[in-house]
Amino acid sequence: MLRMTFYVLSLLALVAIAVLGVFHPGAYYFLLLVIPLIGIGLYDIFIARQNVLSNYPVIGHLRYIMEFISPEIRQYFLESDKSGRPYTRQQRGLIKARAHGSEAVHPFGTEYDVDESGYNLALHSLAVKKVPESAARVDIGGPQCTRPYNSSRLNISAMSFGALSNHAVLAMNKGAKLGGFAQDTGEGGLTPYHLEHGADVIWEIGSGYFGCRTKDGRFDDEQFRKKACQDPIKMIEIKLSQGAKPSHGGVLPGSKVNAEIAEIRGVPEGEDCVSPATHPEFDTPRGLLAFVERLRKLSDGRPVGFKLCVGRRSEFLSICKAMVETGITPDFVTVDGAEGGTGAAPVEYSDRLGLVIDEALPFVHNALTGCGLRDKIRIIASGKIVDGFDMAQKIALGADVCNVARPMMFAVGCIQAQRCHTNTCPTGVATQDARRARAINIDTRAVHVKQYHAATIRSFLDITGSLGAAHPSELHPEHFLQRLPDQTPRSYADMFPAPDNGALLRGEIPADFEKPWSRASAERF
Repeated sequence: MLRMTFYVLSLLALVAIAVLGVFHPGAYYFLLLVIPLIGIGLYDIFIARQNVLSNYPVIGHLRYIMEFISPEIRQYFLESDKSGRPYTRQQRGLIKARAHGSEAVHPFGTEYDVDESGYNLALHSLAVKKVPESAARVDIGGPQCTRPYNSSRLNISAMSFGALSNHAVLAMNKGAKLGGFAQDTGEGGLTPYHLEHGADVIWEIGSGYFGCRTKDGRFDDEQFRKKACQDPIKMIEIKLSQGAKPSHGGVLPGSKVNAEIAEIRGVPEGEDCVSPATHPEFDTPRGLLAFVERLRKLSDGRPVGFKLCVGRRSEFLSICKAMVETGITPDFVTVDGAEGGTGAAPVEYSDRLGLVIDEALPFVHNALTGCGLRDKIRIIASGKIVDGFDMAQKIALGADVCNVARPMMFAVGCIQAQRCHTNTCPTGVATQDARRARAINIDTRAVHVKQYHAATIRSFLDITGSLGAAHPSELHPEHFLQRLPDQTPRSYADMFPAPDNGALLRGEIPADFEKPWSRASAERF
């Protein structure tokens, strides 16, 4: 009976007001409060499908109210500087400080548990070097590319218009133009917002072929050629898989698929836009490389590569074997870490599938080195990179360039509310609600994007010099260590020993490569 107490009290209050109203008519005004409560109670008892509301009419709604605001309570009142996920309060604060042009400094020493398993550190040098600013850029384009791209070491990672609002895309595009770096379109395709301010653009082609697809979902050569040959388009990236949901097509909830999105992508308005898990144009490693060659020709010789989250190692080695056998090489490989993700993804995929970036990067680097291909192909790291230390570490593990997504979202106003998939983003970053999107001041946020990029590059060059390297190419896995469960630090060079150049082709197979190399075939994934 106690569970009905609040509802019973509402009924008693109704009776009391009716009696008092006879003597004091003003008491009837309280009916405006009591009658709605009684109505809610009747709905809860006889109609509501939630068990809690049926058993606890009226007062049971407090449970759902508290559940609705619990993420904000945790973020604002319960999180420590280090406990927030996926980005800690300290990481978010650093990004925002640099975006606003402030010094990102911390008093009184580190708050990290330096003895904790998994803690990363680097070995500095007394012979500090001055790294030239020119080292912050690198050419991307192999021997089969006729229009190589001089890229910044740090660019905006793949985020689609649709997942992001038009104002967010425009702010990032203008920031990239101001800072002289590139913006990846994401698999949602090339849009007018990616071309608005003339920034360098990496056009990502996903399995849905949005913006260059036929009515039946196949790739349209002519549509692609017309768009790819525009001057802002600097590189083409084929998306095989992504860290948030590997082996699963991209997902844009129907609530975000408005008329504009539907027209740009060539899909029905108001329906979930789900890309196929695999590409209709190829299903073998040889087929992938033929598609790379096809896009390179259609785009007038621009750099073409592919992005993947590494899963079965034998499948990437199959691609390597196909490169050796066909002689066709991509200009770059983007390695997406399983810890990445900016939009909607099935929980099991984002939590459990794929290799994290610090395991995937050295594997890809070592595989290409073992096949004698590393000097022809650039590697781009994409996975939870926040600051200059992260950049230096990823480049030491095998990358040439780093891409960041969520830090750029923070720079344009994201507060990690984690409502990206609901179309109710409180900051206007991840929504297609035009009223919410207007909250982003494009000019101001563009400057924040530029400033975050510039400060992170400066930090990266400083750390590179502090490690005794005069150029990023001199960073190696032995510069970085990870503390193991037994408390001993171990270098990444020891954890992921590299084969000699071309060793796999000579039959010198390291133990870690024996099984996946024997299973790899250019004829199948």
